[in-house]
Amino acid sequence: MDMPSFKLYSENESLDGDFKEIGTQGLRKRITQQGSSWKAPFPGDEVEVHYSGCIEGGSCFDSSWDRDTPFRFRLGQCEVIKGWDEGISTMKKGERAVFMIPPSLGYGEMGSPPTIPPNATLIFDVELLSWTSIRDLTNDGGILKKILRDGEGWATPKHADEVLVKYEARLEDQTLISKSEEGVEFYVCDGYLCPAIPKAVTTMRRGEKAELSVKFSYGIKQIERDLFRNGIQSNQNMIINLELISWKRVITVAEDKTVIKKILREGGGFDHPNEGSVVKVKYICKWEDGTVIESKGSDDDPYEFICFEDHIPEGLLRAIVTMRKGEKSLVIICPEYKTDIVASGTDPTNKTLLFDVELLDFTKEKPHWKIETAEKLEACEKKKDEGNKLFKAGKFWCSSMKYEKAVKCVEFDHSFTDEEKARANGLRISCHLNNAACKLKLRDYVEASKCCTKVLELDPVNVKALYRRSQSYLETCDLDKAETDIKRALSIHPNNREVKQEYNKLRNKKEYAKYEAEIFGTMFSRQGN
Repeated sequence: MDMPSFKLYSENESLDGDFKEIGTQGLRKRITQQGSSWKAPFPGDEVEVHYSGCIEGGSCFDSSWDRDTPFRFRLGQCEVIKGWDEGISTMKKGERAVFMIPPSLGYGEMGSPPTIPPNATLIFDVELLSWTSIRDLTNDGGILKKILRDGEGWATPKHADEVLVKYEARLEDQTLISKSEEGVEFYVCDGYLCPAIPKAVTTMRRGEKAELSVKFSYGIKQIERDLFRNGIQSNQNMIINLELISWKRVITVAEDKTVIKKILREGGGFDHPNEGSVVKVKYICKWEDGTVIESKGSDDDPYEFICFEDHIPEGLLRAIVTMRKGEKSLVIICPEYKTDIVASGTDPTNKTLLFDVELLDFTKEKPHWKIETAEKLEACEKKKDEGNKLFKAGKFWCSSMKYEKAVKCVEFDHSFTDEEKARANGLRISCHLNNAACKLKLRDYVEASKCCTKVLELDPVNVKALYRRSQSYLETCDLDKAETDIKRALSIHPNNREVKQEYNKLRNKKEYAKYEAEIFGTMFSRQGN
């Protein structure tokens, strides 16, 4: 590009015209050519510019245009004068601007002899050609990421997701450490090769390519044994070229990670099936070795069932109610999670089940607020009975969902008669108590205590609610609360055998806790001496 004749302004022209102040330290800017994008570079980015500069009132002292070579530097890293860092960070790609830089943002009182005198105001004509994004992923320079090719969309992998990447890792002296030819797949949480790769991949979008500059402490230490075996000196930093090809979202369905869902194809919309939904699916169930146990449904003839009516394995159902229409997923059920699928002649003990499942369609049940008043009590009774059957079958999670839906049928309705209100209260108490029993079985002690509290708000002397809440508090080591509840239950029903047993259990636990505290107290006092 031809350099315009310099000076940047005539001697009779005021520099005040069209200049806008940037910041509060006297930096001023005049745009002479608009940029082609709304984006601007960030600190750390590697920018490429053409420029020419002069001292205010003087002639040009430097020009990249004259050299026909753009200038590259990292923005905000003190590689150039402060006026450049602040001014160029306001520019768009393709923009050209004139900057008036005061001495405090230039070379200051000392100047830069012999070219720049002391206290010189500098005038720079700058064109921002392009930039490459560079991010400090560890905030200490340990892993620097330079984007070589932008990815698609906005989403990035999460800690639990499974990613597919290609990479090439080399030492600073270009010694090859490791390389993937076809790509490697791994869970981000498990990591791969060195800490830099999983750290970087969570910042990348699908199809993105990046170059990682990795300090020794974030890279080589993790694989130095392999390097040592190969006779390679490992006290070097590392360069990794990394490409994120794709990833599968991984959802923890059960809190204890015994049921996991890996999304193979995203569904549409935002809605999910719930209790009472009519669902159409197709799925294949296999052991980990690929042996098919069961296959149900097809595109033309889907398998249809009503949610929470005990037609399919509970673990699979828990995954299906998190799916969206059209979603295809791999559901992994660990052997620790009980399932009711048993292949003919096969012992399922200590074996993981895999379900390839696709949610073809679903229709939700009429919501409870649209049910006629006369039908609400009947709907509540029906769902409560269904919950009881599921509880007896050991389907505690499904049973809990039924009780919760049953309560919703009779909540917040002011059109009941006094007789209907009394019946509704009785149903609420029964459902909350039963749900507390489910939560205890599921070891969800916080929710169990909440269910009991709801009962006691309706019936303050309900012994079962006091008993079950005491059990919950005992499990969460809220011993004082547990004691308050169980003593209250005993005062109401002093001959209740189960309540007495719970009280004795609590006393033993409190005695042990006291003994334990004394032991530790003695140990710490001895250490203090």
